[in-house]
Order: sequence, then structure tokens, then C-alpha cells
Amino acid sequence: CCIQVCLSLPPSPSPFFFLLYRRYGLWFRLRKLIIWLLGVYIAIPFLVKLCPAIQAKLVFLNFVRVPYFIDLKRPQDQGLNHTCNYYLQPEEDVTIGVWHTVPAALWKNARGKDQLWFEDALGSSHPVILYLHGNAGTRGGDHRVELYKVLSSLGYHVVTFDYRGWGDSIGSPSERGMTYDALHVFDWIKARSGDNPVYIWGHSLGTGVATNLVRRLCERETPPDALILESPFTNIREEARSHPFSIYRYFPGFDWFFLDPITTSGIKFANDENVKYISCSLLILHAEDDPVVPFHLGKKLYNIAATSRSFRDYKVQFVPFHTDLGYRHKYIYRSPELPRILR
Repeated sequence: CCIQVCLSLPPSPSPFFFLLYRRYGLWFRLRKLIIWLLGVYIAIPFLVKLCPAIQAKLVFLNFVRVPYFIDLKRPQDQGLNHTCNYYLQPEEDVTIGVWHTVPAALWKNARGKDQLWFEDALGSSHPVILYLHGNAGTRGGDHRVELYKVLSSLGYHVVTFDYRGWGDSIGSPSERGMTYDALHVFDWIKARSGDNPVYIWGHSLGTGVATNLVRRLCERETPPDALILESPFTNIREEARSHPFSIYRYFPGFDWFFLDPITTSGIKFANDENVKYISCSLLILHAEDDPVVPFHLGKKLYNIAATSRSFRDYKVQFVPFHTDLGYRHKYIYRSPELPRILR
């Protein structure tokens, strides 16, 4: 015989129920994510205000090392076969890594030579450019290396270095420390270059170091032969306020939350004030499509310098690069007009 057992099962949910559940479940998770992101967005200003060192890190970006896998002791790995790596000590417990690239005319002679030969070569009849790079990266950054090659081909010695806390340089970064590092390298160059012209070239944040340095040199009556500022700003507060990547510029209390901590950390980079005390020729280069330091800040700095009494006996020049050229923040070295401009 057969015994049939009938089990009573609940009716299966409809497809509509599953669709509704998934939709509301997704919305719930999305709402949680939005609330979390909003909380983080609001918390960051308070965190920066309570810990100004965070803002200082964001200004310097010295912890960003790009390209990462390079040996700074071997500039030849970056195609700089006519470059020597040095280490100088501006202060106790501070060591900075330096690259010295010789002019094209000395390339063949430079092969296989030691540091002493490179130091002596600074006394040859070629001008010297002390290059002060911007934030992030190292002296081995791709666009920086390409500029060294261009300047070397134009007949310049190029001496560049990583500030304390950058690359393989030892020490903690600060505006005062960066400026002192630059002063030490300048004096090191002058002790070896004889009567050869020495020019100072600053890029981006390096323009702040450059004007700090040159102002100090002018005050002690040992100015460089010229100052070149590539993609400069007026001062760090205006740059931070104008930075296109700032997502907080319209945040209530932006100055109090973000700009005051920069000042509290002793970071000013006041190019607009420094140029009033500089007495040497000045050249400003700026691309109209610069996405990092807005073009109008470079133009504003030029207007301040051009009307300054300190420049009345010196040439002040502003060279813009049209948007169509695509030089942006760090590719002005590609300009075929650069040899004429630097002449």
C-alpha cells in the first residue's frame, strides 16, 4: 500500500519582493557609505587643525617618492652619464644628496671621473644653474632629469639636490631647513666656480625656497647673477586657497581650519614679500594651463616685482606659454624657445 504524506509549504515569495528587497538593501548600504564619507569629510578639517603637522606634510609631500625604484647614487641609470652624485652636510645630523651635471662640452671628459674632477670642473668657463625642485618626488624625477639634460646641452653646469627629508637626504623638512640647505649648496658652488655666473632656478614650491635664498643673498650683498622662477605662486596661503585640487576651498572656516595651521607650522614661502628685497635680474616662466599653480598667481607675482624699487636697475621678464602648447605644470623644458629665452 502507499501512504501519501502531504506537507504544507508556505507559498514562495514573488520576484517583485526580491527586487524590492535588493533595491532597498542597496539604497541602505549606499546611504551608510554617503554618511560615512560625509563624516570623514567633516572630521578632516578638525584633525588638521588639531595636528598642524599633517598640513605641513601635505605642503611638502616629501614622503611621495616618484619614481620609487631608482638608486639616487647612480644618476647614470636615469641617462645622466655625465653626472656625479655627492653628499654634503649643511648642519650636524643633516646630510643632503646632490647631483652635478656638467655642460655638453665636457661630457666625454667626464666619463669615469671622480668627485674631485667634477668639483674642479665648476671652475671651467661655463655658467652654473642651481636648481631647486618642488614638492614630492626626488632630484631623480623624470621631468627634472629632462630639464637637466636640456640645460646641460645649452652649456650649463646643473647642480641640484634633495632637501633634508626628501629622497636619500637625512633630516626633517621645514622652510627654514630647506632654505639653509640651498644656501649651503650655493656657497659650496661659489667656492669652486670662480667668476663664472651662477643662476638660481626654482620650480613650484622650489620658487619659495629660491626667493628665500636670493633675498638672504642680497641682504648679505652676494646676489646670484639671475633668478629664474618656473610656475611660481605669490605665497603659500594664496596657493593653497587657489589650488584646483582643494576640495575644501568653500568649506566654512577654510582659512582657520587649513591655512592657519600652515602658518603655525612656520611655512610661509612669501614670494610676494621676498621679491621686494631682491636685487638681480628676474625671469618668470609660467604655462597658462598649469593645473597646480594657477597662471594668475605667477602673473600677480610678476606685477609685484615689476613695480618694486629693488628691481629698478635690473631686468624683470615674464614669459607665458599658451595653453595650446600643453606644458602644464612641469613640461616647460619641452619648449624649443627655451634657448632663446635663457640667452
